[in-house]
Parts: sequence; C-alpha cells; structure tokens
Amino acid sequence: MTDTTRKTVVETAAGAAPPAPAPPPRRARVRRGVTPWLFLIAPLALLVTFTYAPVANMLAYSFTDWDGVSPELHYTGAGNYTEIFTREDLFRVFFVSGYYLAASAVQIIAALYFATILSFNVRFRNFFKGVLFFPYLINGVAIGFVFLYFFQDGGTLDSVLSLFGVRTDHAWLGTPFSANTALAGVSVWRYLGLNFVLLLGAIQSIPGELYEAAELDGANRWHQFRHIIAPGIKPVLTLTVILSISGSLSVFEIPYIMTGGATGTETFVIQTVNLAFRFGKTGLASAAAVVLLLIILLVTWIQRRLVPDDKVDLV
Repeated sequence: MTDTTRKTVVETAAGAAPPAPAPPPRRARVRRGVTPWLFLIAPLALLVTFTYAPVANMLAYSFTDWDGVSPELHYTGAGNYTEIFTREDLFRVFFVSGYYLAASAVQIIAALYFATILSFNVRFRNFFKGVLFFPYLINGVAIGFVFLYFFQDGGTLDSVLSLFGVRTDHAWLGTPFSANTALAGVSVWRYLGLNFVLLLGAIQSIPGELYEAAELDGANRWHQFRHIIAPGIKPVLTLTVILSISGSLSVFEIPYIMTGGATGTETFVIQTVNLAFRFGKTGLASAAAVVLLLIILLVTWIQRRLVPDDKVDLV
C-alpha cells in the first residue's frame, strides 16, 4: 500500500469526507446532452411540417389574392383583412357566433350542475353518467342528420308537440333566430358530456377527507360546493371555459350538415371553407382563418389574465 492510499484510508476511517468523484469525460457529457434531442427529432419534424409550416403559408397567402389553383399570386397588403371587417356579409358571422357563445355558457353551467350532483352518492349515477357522455361519442355528421329530421316540418319535434295538443306551423330552421337557436341547442346536447367528464374528474380528485370534515362541521351540500368543490376545480373550470369559447368560434359540422350555412346560420369556419373552395378566394379565406386564430389566442390570453392558473391548495 502506497503512502497516498494509506493516507486516504486513514482519513476515511477518521470520518473525513472521501474525495469527490472525477467528472465524466467530455464525450459522455456531450452524449448525455444530445440524447434527448435525438428522441425529439421525429415529433419536432412532424410538428413543424404539419403545423407551423402550414400556419406560415396561410399567413403569407392572407396578404395575396391567390385563388388556390393559379401559380401566380399578387400581393394585396392588408386588403383582405380590411374586407373582412368592412363587408357586412362577411362580418355577420361574428353575430352568429354569439348564439354559440350563449349556448356554451348554458353548457358549462349544466355540466357543472350534473358533475356536482353525480359526484355524490346518488342512485343510478353510473347510468346517468353514461347517458350524459354518450352524445359526445356519436359522429357529428350522424348527429346533424338525426336533428335535421328532428327539426324539419312535421318531423319528430312537431310530432311530440302534437301529443300534448300543441299545433305549430313554425319552420324551426326557417328563420335566422330559430335556426341558430336550434343549432346551438344541438351543440349543447353533443358537447355537454365532454365538459361533464372533465369537471367530474376534477371533483373526484378532491380528497374525501375534506367532505367528511365539512359534514362534521355541519356544512350542507351548498357549503361544500362553495368552499371545497368550486376552489378545487378552478383550473379545470378555466380550461372548459377556454375550450367552449374557442369551440363556439369554430363551429362547423352541425350547421354545415343541417343548413349548409343558409338562413343566416353561416359560421366563421363555413364562411372560410366557402371562400376557399367554392368562390376560389384562398387569399381572403386565409385572412379569415388568421383572424379566427388571433381571436382565439386573444380570448385565451384574456382568460388567463383574468383567472390565473394558480396552484390550488385546499388542505
């Protein structure tokens, strides 16, 4: 045993700290830093190819008069954006979105109500959970055709009303107000289950000891909702609000199948599709898509500023 080794053993036996391990070689450090990026190459390539590159192209086309077919396109500046906000027939779709915004508020309130009720010990609660979530599993095209027959003249709704002695010659999809109200109601019926499941999961993630302590203190169901459930589901509730607002601005399937945008039911997305593929105005359609994207980002930013995503601590 050399003197250096003997000295190290003596210092270790005496309680001295062992010498620090030698740092890994430079090659190992480089390999350790590069390895995570090797796993990210494929998803990043797909993300850039199918998300960011199309968005960049759409932004570029929004400043042109491209028709989607011709190899030539001409720069028009902000003319497409000016046309969107000055043409009455194009700007009208913002008012149509108001029906779906109001419907999303009803949808969130109903989902929160059912999620709160079914989070407690209620008879047949699993059955009601399935009933509420089932519409979300149905294809949107099928839902559109089903409710098209439901609201047509002499259809299912008129037949049900006639059983109660109510006779009506009203065309449910014949006026802008009744048609948009009916379409918004169908959207509430379809997407209620999604918000219900999100809120129910958030409520069930709250520790059960809090409910037991609240019951011992004499708190009723309203007090438990106000002081336990509402603060505990705040992040998920914020998420459902953002999803509902963005969804109400980008409605497509149901109104496209049921009315095709007629009778004043044309939504933002239906208008964009018609501009691009029916009228050959891809540049104007790209500008409309950019406006929709900016509106959704603005709404999300305002929502996050008004209701910050703070960490919830109920204990």
